[in-house]
Amino acid sequence: MNVEQIIKTKKQIPLTKRTIIHLALVNNKLNEAIGIALKPYEVSLQQFNVLRILRGLQGTPANLSTLNERMVSKMSNTTRLVDKLLSKGYAERNVCQSNRRKVEIFITTKGNEALTKMDSAVKAVENEALRNFSENDLKNLNQLLDKF
Repeated sequence: MNVEQIIKTKKQIPLTKRTIIHLALVNNKLNEAIGIALKPYEVSLQQFNVLRILRGLQGTPANLSTLNERMVSKMSNTTRLVDKLLSKGYAERNVCQSNRRKVEIFITTKGNEALTKMDSAVKAVENEALRNFSENDLKNLNQLLDKF
């Protein structure tokens, strides 16, 4: 990916600025590709993330703050995301009888089944995106990214 070609400039971009632009472009490209892979399932990347969090809790209920803490994208409206998953039958919400302010959220069987199919589609995108990287390249890249 050549940053200068993508943003259509002939000027040499300073290294620090080029690096930030490059990271943003890679992020956008990955999000777009994963979004396309999830389109047949009618879920967004953020909804997919919530489903993965719920599955990872292995039957333990989550509340909105737990989901929000674990979200990759912290800018999402978690309540709205959960409402969309509820309407699709992918998640279930229970209100605690003793404390009506406490809401527990679970993934449903339908949500688990759909998520398994989504996993395959997303894994294919991830594999394609990383096809030019060796395992050592990925370790080095992760070490560099950890410096953020």
